[in-house]
Amino acid sequence: MPGYEIFDNEERDAVNEIFDLNGGVLFAHGFDNIRKGIYKVREFEDAIRKKFNVPYAQAVSSCTAALRVALAAINIQKDDEVIIPSFTFVATAEAIIEAGAKVVVADIDESLNLCPSDFENAITKNTKAVVAVHMMSSPANMDRICEIATKYDLKVIEDAAWGVGATWKGRPLGTIGDIGCYSFDAGKCISTGEGGMIITHEIDFFEKCRAFHDHGHEYSSSFSRGEEGAIGAGFNFRMTELQAAVGIVQLKKLNRIIDSQRANKKYLKSILKDAGFPYHFRKHNDEDGDGGDALFFRLQSKNEAKLFVKQLKLKNIPTKNVPDAMRWHFTKYWKHIFEKSDLYNSNYGIVWKKSADILESSIALPILINSTKEDLDILSENLIKISKKI
Repeated sequence: MPGYEIFDNEERDAVNEIFDLNGGVLFAHGFDNIRKGIYKVREFEDAIRKKFNVPYAQAVSSCTAALRVALAAINIQKDDEVIIPSFTFVATAEAIIEAGAKVVVADIDESLNLCPSDFENAITKNTKAVVAVHMMSSPANMDRICEIATKYDLKVIEDAAWGVGATWKGRPLGTIGDIGCYSFDAGKCISTGEGGMIITHEIDFFEKCRAFHDHGHEYSSSFSRGEEGAIGAGFNFRMTELQAAVGIVQLKKLNRIIDSQRANKKYLKSILKDAGFPYHFRKHNDEDGDGGDALFFRLQSKNEAKLFVKQLKLKNIPTKNVPDAMRWHFTKYWKHIFEKSDLYNSNYGIVWKKSADILESSIALPILINSTKEDLDILSENLIKISKKI
C-alpha cells in the first residue's frame, strides 16, 4: 500500500500527454475530431482485460460505483437480500441500500473474511447474492463461498477493492465470482486518486454494467452517441481520461508493488517470529495469494489491544483501519445504515459478537512499498519492546 508511494514522472507525463497530444479531451467518449484517436479509458480497460485474463472490463468512477453497477447487472431489486461480511468498508453496504435491497450481515472468521458457515446460515428465500470481500488483500475462501452460492442459486460479487494483484489459488481476485470490483482510490495498491473497475466473464453482465454506468447508453455501432438509444435506466459513474491515464501507468507497476509488499511483510513476520513476538498473526485462506497490504496480529483481549495501540501512538507507529478506522469498517458501528432496517434496528450492536471478539483484540499495521530492511528492523524492535512492556 499504496500506489501513490511510487508516483513519479511517468504518471505526470501521462496526464500532460492528454493536453499535449489530444487537445485536453478529458471525457471518455466523443470529440473524435480533436482527440486524435486517443481514448485513455478504453486503453485502461483493455490493459486490465489483458492483465487479468478476462474478456470484459468496465471502468467506473469508484469501487463504490462498481458495486452499485454490479448489483444492477445481476438485477437486484427492492427487498432482495444481499449478504456481506461484518468486516468491510461501509461502501459495500451503501451500494446495496442504493439498489433498494436489504443488507444482511454474516460474521467473519479468523481469516477476517466472510465465514462460509455463517454465510450459509444467513441465507433465506429472499437472498439473491453475496458480496465476498477480500479484506485488505487477503482472499476470502472462494471455493466454499462459490460452492454455497451455487447450492442456493446465488450470484457472487467479489469486492476486490483491496485485492488488485492478489490471488486465490493462482487466479486473480475479482475473476472468480460472477462480477469483480476493483478500487483505485488514494489508499489502494494502484491509485488513480479515485476510480474503479468492473470485470466479468459474462457478456450479459458486461453489457448491463456498461449501460448502467453511463445513463443506460446502448453503445450502438450503427448510431452516434447522441442518436443511440438506451437499454434501460442508468446513472453517471464514468471514469475520466485523467484517471485512466494514471491507471495505465500504475498498472504497469503492479507486479513491483505486490512483490515489494509481499517481501516486506514476509521479512517483518519472520524477524518478529524469530524474536519471540507473542501474538498470533492473521490466518490466511491462501497465504501465497495474499497481496501483503497489512500485517494483522491478535492479542489476548480488547483491553490488551488498547494498551498496545496506546504505546504505538507514543512511538508514532500508525495502524491501518484496525483499530483507527473501525467505525467505517465494522458493521457494529453502522447505526446510520441499520436504523431503518427491520433486521437490525434494535440489536445491530450486539449481533456480531464473534466478529467483535476478533476485531477488537486485533491490530493491523500498514505494509509500505518503500520500506527498507532497516525500517522494518526498527519497527520490529519497537513491537517487541511494546509486547514486553504490556
